[in-house]
Amino acid sequence: MRIAALFSLLLLVALNVQAADKQRIDTPPFDEMVARQMVANSIQRFPLAEDVTIEDAIDSMKLRANQLNFKLVADLPLSEQVKAMGEEARYMRILAFCDALIAKRMVEHDLIFAGFLPCRIAVVEDENGKGWLVTMNMDMMLHAVDLPDDLKPLAKQVRDTIYSIIDAGVNGDL
Repeated sequence: MRIAALFSLLLLVALNVQAADKQRIDTPPFDEMVARQMVANSIQRFPLAEDVTIEDAIDSMKLRANQLNFKLVADLPLSEQVKAMGEEARYMRILAFCDALIAKRMVEHDLIFAGFLPCRIAVVEDENGKGWLVTMNMDMMLHAVDLPDDLKPLAKQVRDTIYSIIDAGVNGDL
């Protein structure tokens, strides 16, 4: 009798755990409007100045990154990949910049930072042919994490560097 009762109890617990897991998967932890606003706030979009071409913006960003000792660690020509697969695509390219030593320290502090590395700047063309730079809202991230005093200046340096790189791209500062 005890074994049957224990088995029934374990089965009940297992079914409750399974139902809880299904609810976590099927039901978002917050409403859809809040989630959309969070995503919208986490991204910043910058239109290129009228006289700046996408190529000028990319060259300017690479030059500024080099001047600030940030390395271009990845260059992903997504629209070229789409075209190679037989589809038409507006311009899409992701440039990834990083200071590896700062990245190392941030990840050592908290693994969550690995998900934000390297700093990405998307170069995209909208439906009207206008060039845009899109990146993470660095200020929002800085305010959302609790950093020790020794990492705060490094995080601000990364933020300032990425914004300087974007500014160079937006204005075509060669």
